[in-house]
Amino acid sequence: MVPSGAAKPQAVLFACGLNSVRSPMASALMRQVAGPGTYVASAGVRKDELDPFAVAAMADLGIDIGAHKPTTFEELEDLEGLNFDLIVTLSPQAHHRALELTRTSGVDVEYWPTPDPTAIEGTREQRLQAYREVRDMLAKRIRQRFVDAPPGNE
Repeated sequence: MVPSGAAKPQAVLFACGLNSVRSPMASALMRQVAGPGTYVASAGVRKDELDPFAVAAMADLGIDIGAHKPTTFEELEDLEGLNFDLIVTLSPQAHHRALELTRTSGVDVEYWPTPDPTAIEGTREQRLQAYREVRDMLAKRIRQRFVDAPPGNE
């Protein structure tokens, strides 16, 4: 759940293994609720092509992530630096990498274990349903953490 006294951050990074499914979905969902005062990005330990099932699952909600370009932690650090108040990790690999990168900084890291829908086999509809379930899980968690959270001690 929400850490006690957690304030709403001004810059949030969502991270997963490949920055092709979970973290792009989470960052797009966060942008929908965060408002213009919050910077949101995503990265991965490695990168792969954007997953078309992730694009389709988000399109169900009217959110277009088709232009997302997968990025690694290192590329993001080189381009912008890791100037985030909070890094939300969605996979064990991303969590370990975020902890390595932030061990000497004041960045908070939260681990939200999130299933990888790419492991699901079956028909197109069964596979797409797995992506929708991950999307909905992320949306619920984002609402709990950033929208429904009581204000921090500011």
